[in-house]
Amino acid sequence: MEERRSRPRVALGLLLRWLMSLGGILAVFGGLHAYIAVRLFISPELPAPWPVVGPLLVALLFVSLPLGMAVSRREPTVWTRALQWTAFVWLGAFGIFLSAVVAADLVGLVLKWTGVVEDALVLARGKALAVVGLALPAVVYAFVTARGRARVERLTVPMAGLEPGLHGLKVVQISDIHVGPTLDRHWLRRVVAQVNALQPDVVAVTGDLVDGHVEALRDEVTPLAELRASLGVFYVTGNHEYYHGGPAWAAEVARLGLTVLQNEHRVVERDGARLTVAGVTDHDAGHIHPAHASRPDVALAGAPRGVPRLLLAHQPRTALHVARAGVEVDLQLSGHTHGGQVFPFMFFVKLQQPVVRGLATIAGVRVYTHRGTGYWGPPLRLGPAPEIAELTLVMAG
Repeated sequence: MEERRSRPRVALGLLLRWLMSLGGILAVFGGLHAYIAVRLFISPELPAPWPVVGPLLVALLFVSLPLGMAVSRREPTVWTRALQWTAFVWLGAFGIFLSAVVAADLVGLVLKWTGVVEDALVLARGKALAVVGLALPAVVYAFVTARGRARVERLTVPMAGLEPGLHGLKVVQISDIHVGPTLDRHWLRRVVAQVNALQPDVVAVTGDLVDGHVEALRDEVTPLAELRASLGVFYVTGNHEYYHGGPAWAAEVARLGLTVLQNEHRVVERDGARLTVAGVTDHDAGHIHPAHASRPDVALAGAPRGVPRLLLAHQPRTALHVARAGVEVDLQLSGHTHGGQVFPFMFFVKLQQPVVRGLATIAGVRVYTHRGTGYWGPPLRLGPAPEIAELTLVMAG
């Protein structure tokens, strides 16, 4: 009897392992591409040559995904860059088209059940037209938004214990920059110019700076050295640094003149008033590099009592570690979520993080979650625009 009950569990485990394998992922993606092709080009019974050309185009876009990832390890050429761009753009566009097709099918079911539309061919053609009419402009809009200037989000944050000398202190935060295959030093220089134009007192760079190794991207991140702030420019690592050599990136950023906070703090002062600026390594860094395990308690060990505390931590859920450790923090600055980046995927971010964007309280800790200044993977942003945050600290009333 026990053996019979265990068989479904074993079968489920094998299925999950297969789905998480490369072959399983490609099979699922391939099936979803076929679903899109059928809904857009087969079901509507379009005239020739679309029943052939359409599915062939979808198939080529599907093939571009693994090929684009494969050529990323080679020396870049015009052709490999074109293939990478195609793969990255389609990866995001695929999610938008898939969401639109699913939504159209659900609406179509309702229309059919209610008898509003009875002709199956008319319904199929209407759904295909609606999907293309909505998804294609959405992709274009998302591309322009992602590649455009970051939006400056201004927020006034009352802080208990802040003394008059630091009233109005301006903290400018950038996060999730992701310099790499599609974001280079020219784009980063524009971001740096935007930050400097705000005349910050403190600049906080809260991780996921790069998507690549130091050797490949050293020249691309050099504009960081041009960041200017009267009380300092501070940096903490994100999870993506650890995919490409976290310690090496920490050393490189320090070489550029930024203050790297690896479970440590600094005390800044203006007109006799002080603020503790602390930083921790990424929430998951310890799984990849044990010596870099995130430790809020270590970061604030020895910090002066009665002085307000600002903590830089890449992932919002670090606040849960802060609460468990019993560490006092007045404001945590985080990123990681990208605000969801592409609709409707922001709804899935909540499965991993306690907050998606904006100012919130997590386990008693106030956290500002940044939408990200760059983007990861697809050069698309549908919904949450790229952000530079300007937080003005004021004395609590």
